[in-house]
Amino acid sequence: MDADDRQALLRSGGPLSFPARQILLREHEPSTHVLIILSGWAKVTSAAPNGYEALLALRGPGDIVGEQALLSGRPRGATVTALERVESLAVDAEHFGALLDVRPTVARKLLALTADRTRDSDRRRVQFASLGVQERLALLLLELIRTHGEESQDGVLVTAGLTQSELAGSVGASREAVARLLKQLRERGVVRTGRRGIVVVRPDVLRQMARSGNG
Repeated sequence: MDADDRQALLRSGGPLSFPARQILLREHEPSTHVLIILSGWAKVTSAAPNGYEALLALRGPGDIVGEQALLSGRPRGATVTALERVESLAVDAEHFGALLDVRPTVARKLLALTADRTRDSDRRRVQFASLGVQERLALLLLELIRTHGEESQDGVLVTAGLTQSELAGSVGASREAVARLLKQLRERGVVRTGRRGIVVVRPDVLRQMARSGNG
């Protein structure tokens, strides 16, 4: 959306702050507003009846969350949780609907955003269906160092702050399976793990692992 559309959306909202690990939006609750993330990162998850939590996406500065449920009139389809302090603007359903009525370009951009997210999700499902857990984890770590990587003395620190359970939820595996794979990668000198998170020391090895799964 252009600068005018973005400013109109921002003017419709009120500020909200969320500390790390606080829930921004909760799955199955009625949809009353959307959030525009100004700073910080949040995870989007969905829980299965057996308690398994799948990590669907990460959202950061400039992203809008909660719009699909509001547009469809259905309860929220996922939970959004702050990974760090998140500053956002909340736009209630009435103001959001009015904005879409007077600015159809915003509505078209939101439809395009929804289509892009759906396409990315479909592509990821197709890609992951042909890969083992090791290759999925390698791809995920490569994506995280691209989007949340910070150069450090030892390598590239993944700053997203995801737990092993959250990594497992992203690659469709158990936490125990991911823990074993990380242990193997540590022993090979590919990654280091600690209180600050995961440091990727040998991204070239991860790329080889990902290619072997795609080949």
